Parts: sequence; structure tokens; C-alpha cells
Amino acid sequence: MSEFAHTDTAAGARRRWMSVLARAGAEDIVRHLADAPPLPAHRRLRGPETGLVMVRGRAGGDGAPFNLGEMTVTRCSVRLEDGTIGHAHAAGRDQAQAEIAAVLDALMQTEAWHARLEALVIAPLEAAQAGRRAETARRAAATKVEFFTMTQMR
Repeated sequence: MSEFAHTDTAAGARRRWMSVLARAGAEDIVRHLADAPPLPAHRRLRGPETGLVMVRGRAGGDGAPFNLGEMTVTRCSVRLEDGTIGHAHAAGRDQAQAEIAAVLDALMQTEAWHARLEALVIAPLEAAQAGRRAETARRAAATKVEFFTMTQMR
């Protein structure tokens, strides 16, 4: 294990890369891995397996919690030859995504792979995801109605 496994900032960094991998499809991850050396062997500890989780919501964002409905999720846990364990959860049924994300989670915890995978996979995927969010926000902002302005026009 490396320095990434036991610090508070490591937990935040791991949360970040796991979030990026959970939002990326298997094809996108594999495409970014094209320039990386072959990944080391791993052994599946759990899954990939698909199941349901209950999604909870809150009325108004801060009201009483309620069960919104169920969501399909796929999870996987792997162990590298050096003993590092990686986990992944992904919305939907893409078992390939869950497995490759679990492998990358394990590799991101090692000093030998961390910087390389950050540059080749995590940072580009994160930038693409941010770009899609910004585009969605831009399109939504274009439909915004200013009611105050409309009342002043009467």
C-alpha cells in the first residue's frame, strides 16, 4: 500500500476518482487506457454483480426523508497481486464498467500507477464530465424565465 491509503486527503482524492469512474462508461475508460501499459493481473473478490438499492429523497431538500424508489447498481471488488484491494459501484448493469473501475481504484492506491492513471484516465474523464455538466447548465439557463422582468413589463 502507499501513502494514499491512510490520510484524510487521501479519502477525498479516492472519493474523487471513484466518482469519476462511476460516471464514465466502460468504453470511455478503456479508450483512455489505450496509451497505458497492460494492467496487472487481478482476482475478483466479489462480483461483478447487479442488484437494487433504495434511493432516498427529502422534500424541499431538507425535509423529512422518504423512499423515492429503487435503482439498479452493479458492484465489484478486486485484489491485485500485491494485495491492494479496489472497489467500485456503478449505476446500471454495466459489469465491465464496475470491474475496470474496481481495478483502477486498486491501482490508483499504488505509487507505481497513481500519477500515470491520473494523467491518462482520471483527469481527461473528469474534464469531459465537467464540460458536459457546463453544457447542460448553459442550455438550461437559456430557458430560464425572469418573472420579475415580466411583471415590470405590464
